[in-house]
Amino acid sequence: MPAIAEEISLKDGTKIVGHMTAVSTDKIEVETSYGKVQLSRGDIVTISFPENSRANESAPAPAKLEAPKIDESLNGVQYINRSGKFVMTFPPDWVVSPELRRSPDTLAGLTSRDKMRFLMVIQEEYPGSLESYKELNILSARKMLGNFEELAQSPVTIDGKPGLLVFYRGTSQKDLPIEFVSAFIQSGKTFTKVTAWCVEPLFRDMQPTFETILNSYRSTDGQTSAAAGSTKP
Repeated sequence: MPAIAEEISLKDGTKIVGHMTAVSTDKIEVETSYGKVQLSRGDIVTISFPENSRANESAPAPAKLEAPKIDESLNGVQYINRSGKFVMTFPPDWVVSPELRRSPDTLAGLTSRDKMRFLMVIQEEYPGSLESYKELNILSARKMLGNFEELAQSPVTIDGKPGLLVFYRGTSQKDLPIEFVSAFIQSGKTFTKVTAWCVEPLFRDMQPTFETILNSYRSTDGQTSAAAGSTKP
């Protein structure tokens, strides 16, 4: 792809770099370095064209947002997040891992004690559909991972709310093969993404446990004494 291209900023903070190849009343098609993508015009905040790039070079960089302090605890197998108002159930060898929280929208990060299995919970406002929210997140994963491949998708109901369960894989910057499972959960305009991952050779054995953890997600609506679910991984 030529070095000079349009930069499209989306409402969730994602930036798409490429060339617009088709425009309709509700969608824009963009040719990127990893293929063509369809973007809803309602999800687009701004489009920066090449001729405007020089004028913006001297603009100051935005201030880096720090991850907020989270009120959380892990008592035995029950994880309670008072900031995000949810609870989950984990295997007994998992611990809270604050270093995984690298953005303001990340409410939780946990890992197994051997640092081989990981999970994050992200919650944010988004005006679009569940499917478009999933597509934007998969697009972001495609940009971050090498040899990206989306493996499977299925509808789920978690915490009584509609969701999507998506499996995908790719290689890290250190060329480690990693496999992921993400649950995307919609509650009005609030979307929650719960993602678990590990190196690919371990994933098949871990998949049932990962799915059980994801399905244990329960909103407490402030009632932090609520149980995280009757089934323990």
